[in-house]
Amino acid sequence: MFDETIAAIATPLGQGGLAIIRISGDKALAIADSLFAPGGKSKTQLAKAKSHTLHYGHIVRDERRLDEVMVSVMKAPATFTREDIVEISCHGGIRSTKAVLDAVLDGGARLALPGEFTKRAFLHGRIDLTQAEAVADLIHARTDLALSAANEQLAGKLSHRINQLRDDLMHVLSHVEAHIDFPDEDIEPDTINGLISKLENAGGFIDELLATANEGQLIRRGIRVAIIGRPNAGKSSLLNQLLGRDRAIVSAVAGTTRDTISEEAQIRGISVVFVDTAGLQEAADAIEREGIRRSRESLGQADIVLHVLDSSEPLTPDDETYLAEFTERPRILVLNKSDLPNQLGQAEANDSITVSVSCLENNGIEELKDAIRNRIWDGKITSEMLEVMINSRHQEALRRAADSLQTTLEQLRADTPLDLVAVDLRIGTNAVGEIVGRTTTEDLLDSIFSTFCIGK
Repeated sequence: MFDETIAAIATPLGQGGLAIIRISGDKALAIADSLFAPGGKSKTQLAKAKSHTLHYGHIVRDERRLDEVMVSVMKAPATFTREDIVEISCHGGIRSTKAVLDAVLDGGARLALPGEFTKRAFLHGRIDLTQAEAVADLIHARTDLALSAANEQLAGKLSHRINQLRDDLMHVLSHVEAHIDFPDEDIEPDTINGLISKLENAGGFIDELLATANEGQLIRRGIRVAIIGRPNAGKSSLLNQLLGRDRAIVSAVAGTTRDTISEEAQIRGISVVFVDTAGLQEAADAIEREGIRRSRESLGQADIVLHVLDSSEPLTPDDETYLAEFTERPRILVLNKSDLPNQLGQAEANDSITVSVSCLENNGIEELKDAIRNRIWDGKITSEMLEVMINSRHQEALRRAADSLQTTLEQLRADTPLDLVAVDLRIGTNAVGEIVGRTTTEDLLDSIFSTFCIGK
């Protein structure tokens, strides 16, 4: 893998002011030199230039100038991949960018695979696996909280905790295996108690990490919120208020929305995709039936349901049907039109939060935003939590580790033969090592880095 020099466009493809072609590998400088014509009076060859310097000139192919460029030279090992890296900043047109990339590929580089630059950084020991994942999280962060969590992970805060946990488990494992190698020497009760204490502490820390899993995944991926209710209850008006702009058509005519409308907003630091449904009433025509089908599909994917009721009118049979139908879903009852006399009374549904709003006067919207966040979790996200927020891969590995440690503790307390104890303890230690990449398989690495964009 490291014998090949790779290249890719590192910026989004499309029309823009600038684009960057990144080259990494042993031949990066030679390939760039074969294409680069220094500008002005400079005659400097890129291979002989000082590291971390910037050079003006042109990319030339077959004696034809392709583009006016600035070229960054970064020499190993002080680079992202710990290989020689050249970055060519050219104009951001689709044709000009592709022309420069094609010239680089014809010069001896091959097109990088998704995430291959970051994979090389990991394989060269520049970053560990959690930091590699943080690079992707940083790129895809949609809220300030997601950005903060990614930066903490990239800085190695989670890696430090995981490595300390693995070291503690390795310490216990080495004691157990030492006594396996010397079976004539009985392990002292105090030593056994000390090992049990270390494993209990490790199990407690794993539980603390697992407690951040839901918050971590919510911050990274956000949530989906479906807005339901009978026609003309104010669903579209509510969507517009939550977004802070007019996105859905609002009309006094019932049934204006005949398709689902999805829009994203930041609510209390969480990325929320709101889905305004077309209603769930009996369909009058084929178009309405399709809208209702899509509404049902959106409901199945939603993390929270906002059930909008018109508080200026008594409950209708449709309202009562919806109240009974969605009892198993996390739900917030939104009593709209609170600026008018209340004819609804107190609507109730099991395990539902009730919030009164007036979309006309923009009252109660901030309280509703708080309710949405609190419906997902209570409490405040602290900087300490952001440092160790785990993702679904970490969660799965830690659960396996926790199960193995629990079995190990039971075996030690029951005076089970140490060779059996070592098997489960080694499984748990390896599971923890997977998180930072100390114990990995090629399939695991391919799975992680295939989700990256090309050029990163």
